Amino acid sequence: MPKEGSSKLAVYAALAGNVAVAATKFGAALLSGSSAMLSEAIHSTVDSGDQVLMLYGMHKASRPADELHPFGHGLEVYFWSFIVAMMIFGVGAGVSVWEGIEQMLHPVPAQSVWISYGVLALAFIFEGISLFFGAREFRKQARPRGNWLRAARTTKDPIAMTAVFEDSAAVAGVVIAALGLTFDYVFGWPVMEGVASLLIGLLLGGTALFLARESRSLLLGESVSPEVRRDIAGLVRADPRVVRLDRILTLHLGPNHVLVGLTLDFQDQLGDEAVEASTREIARRIRAGHEEVRTVLFEPRDKSVAAASAA
Repeated sequence: MPKEGSSKLAVYAALAGNVAVAATKFGAALLSGSSAMLSEAIHSTVDSGDQVLMLYGMHKASRPADELHPFGHGLEVYFWSFIVAMMIFGVGAGVSVWEGIEQMLHPVPAQSVWISYGVLALAFIFEGISLFFGAREFRKQARPRGNWLRAARTTKDPIAMTAVFEDSAAVAGVVIAALGLTFDYVFGWPVMEGVASLLIGLLLGGTALFLARESRSLLLGESVSPEVRRDIAGLVRADPRVVRLDRILTLHLGPNHVLVGLTLDFQDQLGDEAVEASTREIARRIRAGHEEVRTVLFEPRDKSVAAASAA
């Protein structure tokens, strides 16, 4: 399971890079009049705000359980990840699309082009470094198959996922902005600056919708993977006092907090003390095998209902 410290490192790296890049991009946009550069500056500013929100969400999620939230505050991470996705869509994508349309309708040639090129080169380096740290963390979740898209759909840690997809969109945005600037400077087509800005907006919009979809799914409640469920079932059935395992219900209450509910039958001749000892042993085995499992609840199987169903 993902470690909070490594996820924080990815977020801090992304925040440092985006703050530095946003400042230089705004300066270059003012000097050059490039709409694509302005879109990229807005993009980096939104990304910086997003990283602050993710850090805030991680801080809120780390609070201990209380009477009102007996299972802790881990879902805060999923909530703030969803807010970040909406920020990318509403602010980053919306402003970039608007700026692109304005430039396409009223094209203005860019000035101080070489300053913009220099800033874009620096942005590519900073964003690339940030992406490296985020990808290094997210790569652990893509194993064993190495399929990043599959990992994004199955991960329970939206922090690392959001950082990687944001940084990937940022690197792609820098390349698009550079292409728009080149068409303007080399061919005298300032309208391409608007097209580049529009493409950046669509890129951000697509990224935001994907992240929002995944965060929403986590907010609604996702179970553990089928592999983990099978392993938990094996640990339960390994106890010779268990006669039948009816159901395993699992729920992620945070990236590193899983609730497990078991409906099972014990041997009829077992007394209450023996059943209690068995449940303690089963819970211990599950937690030992899966450190993300913090709560294990047991429900005895309703034999009267089972008999009626069989009849």
